[in-house]
Amino acid sequence: MGSRKASDEGEKRTVRLVRFLVSERIAVVSGLAEGIDHSAHTTAIDASGRTVAVLGTRLDRFYPKQHESLQRSIMRDHLAVSQFAPGTPVSKGNFPQRNRTMALVSHASVIVEAGDSSGTLHQGWEALRLGRPLFILKSVTERPDLRWPQEMIHYGAIVLSEPDLILELLPADGGGLTSAAAF
Repeated sequence: MGSRKASDEGEKRTVRLVRFLVSERIAVVSGLAEGIDHSAHTTAIDASGRTVAVLGTRLDRFYPKQHESLQRSIMRDHLAVSQFAPGTPVSKGNFPQRNRTMALVSHASVIVEAGDSSGTLHQGWEALRLGRPLFILKSVTERPDLRWPQEMIHYGAIVLSEPDLILELLPADGGGLTSAAAF
């Protein structure tokens, strides 16, 4: 999970991490937003993996509009879920709810990139509240301009310097595709 206005480095880190997760048969869950979410979904698909889009809108709404084709592809070949009933209007409050839902349906969450006011932090705090592993990329923890990484680490978030660490904390699945990591 991460910024809608992702840096080039954030995009590259997402691609590397998602390719690794897909190679380990781990499903990628993300929110279909611009930036890190978009990279997570498209990389999972391009790498022949599985992806789940948790929407901040009802299923028949495409937001952002430029992701309509991607959402249709995910709905057809993967999985898209929404907690919002048909006819529910889109509001700003839908997206923090969506982020909390991603933490709920995933075995672990990963923050690739996020500013101090990012909605991604809702998912991070929810993962911690649920007792689910929350990984923060090491590059994020090294940014002196951010306050939240150290606070989340204090509450149990794990600094991710090597992707293999995720495998140690996800449930064993006996060779099936049951684990999911959210971005």
